[in-house]
Amino acid sequence: MTNEEIIRALYQVAETQDAQQFASLFTEDGYFYAVSAGQKYYGEELARPVEIYATAFPDMHRKLYNLYVAGDVVTVELSLNGTHRGPLALPMGTLAATGKEMHAPCCDVFHLENGKVKSFHCYTAATVIFAQLGVLGNLAAALQQ
Repeated sequence: MTNEEIIRALYQVAETQDAQQFASLFTEDGYFYAVSAGQKYYGEELARPVEIYATAFPDMHRKLYNLYVAGDVVTVELSLNGTHRGPLALPMGTLAATGKEMHAPCCDVFHLENGKVKSFHCYTAATVIFAQLGVLGNLAAALQQ
């Protein structure tokens, strides 16, 4: 598979919400970095981002707009779309379901090594997500510790 096909396959796995298969697409020392949350996931934790979003947005869909490939680096412009129906676990607390939809811009940067993901930096527009969920004005009050 080409690097573009590998990344498209990774997104397909995320769409099925198969967290363990998602984690299997990384190198042994690979990681996922949720930049806006300031959280890195390694090893068995690699399944966690898929689990978090599947719980909070059971209808999560990623719409891919553009993919750019430069050797072993793939950059993807996309949007994260779904309805907030479950608790959203964040490093600073948990956001209870709001029932609101999000359509948030995102940019993902992947570094690949031998057909697997070595690093995945996910740049979500967190302020857009929080605004769409109706909590941006008072995020601290919306979080459950």
